[in-house]
Amino acid sequence: MRTHILLRMLAALLIVLSITTESNAQRREWCIASPGATDALLQESMELICTFGGIDCSMFEPGRPCYLPNTLRHHASYAFNSFYQKYKKHGTPCNFNNTAITVLGDPSHDSCQFEYIP
Repeated sequence: MRTHILLRMLAALLIVLSITTESNAQRREWCIASPGATDALLQESMELICTFGGIDCSMFEPGRPCYLPNTLRHHASYAFNSFYQKYKKHGTPCNFNNTAITVLGDPSHDSCQFEYIP
């Protein structure tokens, strides 16, 4: 009887673990500017990423799909996410001197598509 109960508990545990592993594997994250980050730090981090990060920051220039809203926070979010998506497979975190956070909701809007790379 005791063995039967232990086997049931083990089976239940395996089911829970498989569901947890599956949901974590499918978790989609984007990297955006932290609401608490100062404009000065956002600007500094964004300039470093756009200058040395190997990403396309022209997407938030005037007339381009991610120009609007024309705010530092939005432009930094696009740059942070582009960098994060490109380099996360190498273990690069979404941090940028504590100016960025990960979110589960896709920040894309209108014609501005924030990239997601599994």
